[in-house]
Amino acid sequence: MQSRNSNFFYVLDLDEESRIRNVFWADARCRVAYDYFSNVVTFDTTYLTNSYDMSFAPFVGVNHHGQSILLGCGLLSSEDLETFKWLFKSWLTCMLECAPKAIITDQCRAMAIAIEEIFPYAHHHLCLWHIMKKLPAKLGGHAQYKLIKKQLKNIVYNSLTIDECDENWMKMIEDFNLENNDWLKSLYEQRNRWIPVCVKDKFWAGMSTSQRSESMNAFFDEYVHSKTSLKQFVEQFENSLKKKIEKEKNLDFGSFNSMIPVISGYPIER
Repeated sequence: MQSRNSNFFYVLDLDEESRIRNVFWADARCRVAYDYFSNVVTFDTTYLTNSYDMSFAPFVGVNHHGQSILLGCGLLSSEDLETFKWLFKSWLTCMLECAPKAIITDQCRAMAIAIEEIFPYAHHHLCLWHIMKKLPAKLGGHAQYKLIKKQLKNIVYNSLTIDECDENWMKMIEDFNLENNDWLKSLYEQRNRWIPVCVKDKFWAGMSTSQRSESMNAFFDEYVHSKTSLKQFVEQFENSLKKKIEKEKNLDFGSFNSMIPVISGYPIER
C-alpha cells in the first residue's frame, strides 16, 4: 500500500520472535482529513476481535456533513498501558505530532493513563453511553434501583448548572444511603469528564459518547467479521473506505449544487 502511495503510513510492533504483536496504519486520506477535523476524536476498542484475538482500534472523527470519518486505526493483541502508549505514539508520529484537542473513550484505566502521558493537553471525555449502560450491573441489586436510576438520569441529562448537578447528586447519595458505593464515588470525582453540564464549556463536535466509533464499527460490519483473516481484513477495509468516500463526495456535490428553500423569508434565515 505504501508503494502505491508514499503518504500511506504504517508501524508494526513485533515480539522477540519477530511475530506481529500490534499494527497501526493510516492512509493518505485519513492524514489529510485529520488536518481539518482534529478537534474531537473518539477512540474505542470494543468492536471486533478477529480470529487472531486482535482488537480493532479505530480513531474516529466527524466531518463537515456530520459523518463519521476514520483517522487511522490499529489492531492490538492486548489492551494494556504499554500497548496504548505504543499506539498513541504511532498515531501522533503519523499526524506530525499534532495531538487532538479532545478525545472521547470508555472508562479504561490503562487508556486514561496513556492519554494523560501522550496527549497531556487534550481534554479527555468519558463516553456517557458506556457509563449509563453500566447502571443495571452496578446498581441493579439495590432495592430502590428504579428510583435511583430515574434520579441519576435526571441529574445527568437535565442539570442546567454545575451547582444544581452537585446539589442533586449529594441529595441522591443521602436519600438512598449510597455513601459507600465506590462506583458512584469515582463517577462523581470524574464528573467534569462526562456529565454534559460539566463539559459544555468545551467543543465536542456534537459528540457526547464514543458511539461515533460504534457507528464506524457498524459501517465495517458489512465487510469484516471475527473470522476474517488479516489479509482479507486489509482488502475489505479498503473497500469499505471507498464506499465511505463515495458517500461524502455525493453529499459534497449536493451541498454545492442545491439551495435549501427559505421558509420565513427573513434575511437572518437566508
